[in-house]
Amino acid sequence: MATWSYDELLEKNRRFLWNPFTQMKGYLEDEPLIIERGEGVKLYDVRGRAYYDGNASVWLNVHGHGHPKLNAAIREQLDQVAHSTLLGMSSVPALLLAEKLVQLTPERLQKVFYSDSGAEAVEIGLKMAYQYWKLRGRPEKQVFISMKNAYHGDTVGAVSVGGMDTFHATFSGMLFPTLKVSYPYPYRFDGSPEACRQACLDELAGVLAEHGDKVAGLIVEPMVQGAGGMIMMPPGTLAEIEKLCRAHKVLLLIDEVATGFGRTGRMFACEHEAVQPDIMMVGKKLTGGYLPVAATLTSDEVYDAFYGEHHEGKTFYHGHSYTGNQLGCAVALANLALYEEERVLEHVAKASQLLAELLEPMKALPHVGEVRQLGLMVGIELVKDKVTKEPYPWEEAIGARVCRRARELGLITRPLDHVVTFMPPLATPFADLQAMVGILEQAIREGTA
Repeated sequence: MATWSYDELLEKNRRFLWNPFTQMKGYLEDEPLIIERGEGVKLYDVRGRAYYDGNASVWLNVHGHGHPKLNAAIREQLDQVAHSTLLGMSSVPALLLAEKLVQLTPERLQKVFYSDSGAEAVEIGLKMAYQYWKLRGRPEKQVFISMKNAYHGDTVGAVSVGGMDTFHATFSGMLFPTLKVSYPYPYRFDGSPEACRQACLDELAGVLAEHGDKVAGLIVEPMVQGAGGMIMMPPGTLAEIEKLCRAHKVLLLIDEVATGFGRTGRMFACEHEAVQPDIMMVGKKLTGGYLPVAATLTSDEVYDAFYGEHHEGKTFYHGHSYTGNQLGCAVALANLALYEEERVLEHVAKASQLLAELLEPMKALPHVGEVRQLGLMVGIELVKDKVTKEPYPWEEAIGARVCRRARELGLITRPLDHVVTFMPPLATPFADLQAMVGILEQAIREGTA
């Protein structure tokens, strides 16, 4: 492999590459990172500098970079076949992984439909729910309820059920209409967390009472609204949402793309309240952060509505070229085996407790409004005035400033506007976790000074 200097690679970035979620002008003026390799919980750039991977490569990585068993699983599968289609046929890794996913997920979920990303998994779930009601003789049920400030991906359907104006407002003319309700945000609510929870549930109950006969499904991020600012649901909210959906015969779609596979301390966030979704979307950590495989799981009840003779026209016409890719499914199987072999969820439980202790002093910093944590999912909301909770003006880009300082100190993470996130690989050793939080605290102190 050719060796390139940083300046040569930066010039290639200027000439050829458009980075996602990135204002290219500022990016190219700011000595961007160009990663060359990874080892454990660290990434190394082309200049040889090491950085802690404090956002698990956008919430994906589980066991660290370069795990020998995951590497071996891909090599072993590569000796068999790299890819063949699932359209009208199947493959060994896709079948074995589907079986494993059904075993791991809530009991109601019995069928697996593969895709390549979380956004695609959401699109599939929406289309399944929409067609399901047509096949059940209820074509009027075609509206979706989604949450304000939600994020479900960047494809058109996923954006339609999203609610983040910064990301989505530009495309409003392309989107289908949805009914939006409030996701509980206790820090920004004038009252107790319990009152916030009840106000949001009352709002949802009112929307369902008025429109329930036309609603196909409700989609929600369970327990934590991720890209919206790491906003944590008060206990009991998700279970009550499920009850309201059941009462109004509305399908419950749970987006576990960010929260699934142990990030919140349970294998899936809906397990915190024993919720049984009709449709669930997973991705990100499914392959341990190695390859793009996602899945939409659903109940036999939904699946059976599509089951019939060719002339009945019940086929679900959706698919992707790399759906169920063998390399991806093979490494996903190895990844899930490591969860058991290396007791990942037990480690997350202990690491979460340590992390809570490490984060406690950060709450006293003058510009930290709130520290939110569930498992190894953390959001630190920065405010201009701690007493009044006055936010920083968007133009100040306070989150980006803090994350820039963290990078200078050796930690990579990303802001959500004025909320700094911290999402380390699940298997992060305790000493590394302590070092990461120390860097983060210093970056907040100096970035808000």
